[in-house]
Amino acid sequence: MVAFGKRLKERQIQEWQGYYINYKLMKKKVKQYAHQIEVGTLDRPRVLKNFSRMLDNQIEKIVLFLLEQQGLLASKLTKLREQHDALEEHPPISKITELREAYRGAGNDLLKLLYFVEMNAIGLRKILKKFDKRFRYRFTDYYVKTRANHPYSQLQQVFKHVGLGAVVGAVSRNLHELQDRQGSYLSIYDSPSLPLQDPVVDSINAAVDRLTHSTNSLNFMAQHALIMQEELPAPVEQRIDEEKYHFMSLLLNLANTFLYMVNTYIIVPTADNYSMSLGAAATVCGIVIGAMAVAQVFSSVYFSAWSNRSYFRPLIFSSIVLFMGNALYALAYDLNSLTVLLLGRLFCGFGSARAVNRRYISDCVPLKFRMQASAGFVSASALGMACGPALAGILQTNFKIYKLTFNDVTLPGWVMAVAWLVYLVWLWFSFKEPSRDFDENNSPHASNGEKAEKSKLEKGLKQPLLITSEEKKEDDEDPEADGSEEDREDSHRPATSMVSAYRLLTPSIKVQLLIYFMLKYAMEILLSESSVVTTYYFNWSTSTVAIFLACLGLTVLPVNIVVGSYISNMFEDRQILLASEIVVCVGILLSFHIIIPYSVHQYVCSGLIMFVSAEVLEGVNLSLLSRVMSSRLSRGTYNGGLLSTEAGTIARVIADATITIAGFFGQSQLLNTTLLPSLVICVVSIVATCCTYNSLY
Repeated sequence: MVAFGKRLKERQIQEWQGYYINYKLMKKKVKQYAHQIEVGTLDRPRVLKNFSRMLDNQIEKIVLFLLEQQGLLASKLTKLREQHDALEEHPPISKITELREAYRGAGNDLLKLLYFVEMNAIGLRKILKKFDKRFRYRFTDYYVKTRANHPYSQLQQVFKHVGLGAVVGAVSRNLHELQDRQGSYLSIYDSPSLPLQDPVVDSINAAVDRLTHSTNSLNFMAQHALIMQEELPAPVEQRIDEEKYHFMSLLLNLANTFLYMVNTYIIVPTADNYSMSLGAAATVCGIVIGAMAVAQVFSSVYFSAWSNRSYFRPLIFSSIVLFMGNALYALAYDLNSLTVLLLGRLFCGFGSARAVNRRYISDCVPLKFRMQASAGFVSASALGMACGPALAGILQTNFKIYKLTFNDVTLPGWVMAVAWLVYLVWLWFSFKEPSRDFDENNSPHASNGEKAEKSKLEKGLKQPLLITSEEKKEDDEDPEADGSEEDREDSHRPATSMVSAYRLLTPSIKVQLLIYFMLKYAMEILLSESSVVTTYYFNWSTSTVAIFLACLGLTVLPVNIVVGSYISNMFEDRQILLASEIVVCVGILLSFHIIIPYSVHQYVCSGLIMFVSAEVLEGVNLSLLSRVMSSRLSRGTYNGGLLSTEAGTIARVIADATITIAGFFGQSQLLNTTLLPSLVICVVSIVATCCTYNSLY
């Protein structure tokens, strides 16, 4: 892999070379300081003082040049403003066009300055991380805390681009005024929601969004979706053509997400009754529910591979298979066949197109809409999770048409079969297959290196002090190592198998996938055995179970909004992560039936604590994963989204199998027997998080 120092030099604007952070010199200094401490010629306090002074000098050089360029831009905009004011009331079109092009030129100059800030920000972040790693000292915390909020801070100029907002506003406002508004007297201040159709302004806004990337509810939910993407925009000629962006196709993908989640959870309140009506034990519901997850383990891989070539055909196949699966599920009652029932659920799992849904958003939605689309993916999933059990609670009727029975256990299958048939017709007439001007890896061969460079560049701005997996690999490499062109291309190619994808995972990512496995296991145990447990202890009806599960599902969106808008702004992600794991563990402990009579209050409260804390944990965990996942896992078949999906799906399979196996010990032992593995896995994940707390996040 090509070292960051070499890549930084290659991507610098030539005439500004002397004003970038001298990463190569600082890296050599870090090695020199380490050697001097080893031989005893320098003590640690002296090293900290010298390195702090060097960083201050580098930042001062960057900031003074930044201010100088801002001044030049301001002067240019002032002259353009004078020309703008001098225009007649009805000037010739040629004058307006000329002035507009001049403002666009100023916008391009501004873009160069924004990229200059990006390059220096990631260089600063990487050298701070390197110092921490070499000296086993939290120097980053000290340096940022002492500089960021100081009244004379120059660090803010780099990370918060102080002053550039006024320049951005001047360019945007004047281009807006020069645009033909068909007689409108509104300005951008009167109607900020009016889009300005100008590619330069769009590029500026995208760059500013990256620089000002902060945690809010929309961004938090978007990262919750773990839609892997190249963080920096591709070169202009490679960007997704917004004119080709098809909103209806995006809506169809979100509808597929919603319907699949409804399909997953609509049978949960009645699965135990269905099993018993076919002569099986109530705890066989674990196999019935889990059969869908078993099939999804395999379907995720082939759908991810299929999405390299098409989106329309996988969605058509998914709809047909899900229609057949739900029809088989409903027919199993009249056929009196548990085999047909399980086969129907397997078919439903084989129709899981969530990998396609994620991939469509990351590949075919323009950057400026991708955050909203990703948040929509999470919202559709949460809404489906709530609507599934609620719908099951409504379908409490019993009648026959010819030889087909329609009752509380078969109606979920019939309703979903009709829903998928309607969706299939809608999909056939409304979906637009996006053009494919790129190869299987969703990246032109000639620009693999450039995209990876940009991916790392923006990642530095999204979380200025976050350690990435790619950086871990680069730390052990010589900055002067050039490497062949072929080696460089190999270092940016996507993973070609699950094994190669696994090898790209750093210890921190493995811990986070373990956490994801744990929370999915705990949630599946809670949800899948709810009908059996509540019937045994409280004699709840199907409607009551459905209401309980629907209420749990309805907490997903509010929890994400609260965490994204408030909690994540008050605490570090790793603090929220560890606290959420502990609360999940508390919820599991409170769920055990030990001595006192098991009450509804104990079950509901402990279940709510476990579920809500698991939701918080899932959001924070996936948010961190989306930042630290290798850029090689952002595209191709074996991407980061697929890895997380497989981890969660396998957890669900094991959880559902645990419920069925625990049923052999009797329903009286079911609760404690299934909670025990949840507790063990949760404790292991907490220990793993504590062991890596200081070094991984």
